[in-house]
Amino acid sequence: MPAQDGVIRPGVLRRLAAMCYEILLLSGVVAVLMIAPHVLIGAFAHRLATPTVLWAHLFLVLLVYFIGFWSNGGQTLAMKTWRIRLLSAEGLPVRPAQALLRFLLCWPSLVFGGVGIVWALIDRDRQFLHDRIAGTQLVMA
Repeated sequence: MPAQDGVIRPGVLRRLAAMCYEILLLSGVVAVLMIAPHVLIGAFAHRLATPTVLWAHLFLVLLVYFIGFWSNGGQTLAMKTWRIRLLSAEGLPVRPAQALLRFLLCWPSLVFGGVGIVWALIDRDRQFLHDRIAGTQLVMA
């Protein structure tokens, strides 16, 4: 969908499909990486990792994945497949600080009933709420 600034932005359904595909891709990677704390803690401390440690580990794995891809090329694996790219609001590559802010803001956007996604239905540029606040935009690659 062409915006007022001439940028072609992906539709909401395309972005939701990319999110679902991202979950599918990450589920295998996360499953393997979540075994590591159990094995290491079990081998050295002879007990299982606490849920807090596992949640912190999961958050860290996702943080490194998303910030790494977003700040180095603007595309995760699923975004490449769906030809979606993350840029700053000015159309420049995303800085790591912007990627971090977007990552942190997307969680409340999703957790609180998808309010950030529903926001895209009323936003003039069809951007998610966390993109608006973080100063980022999704465009067609």
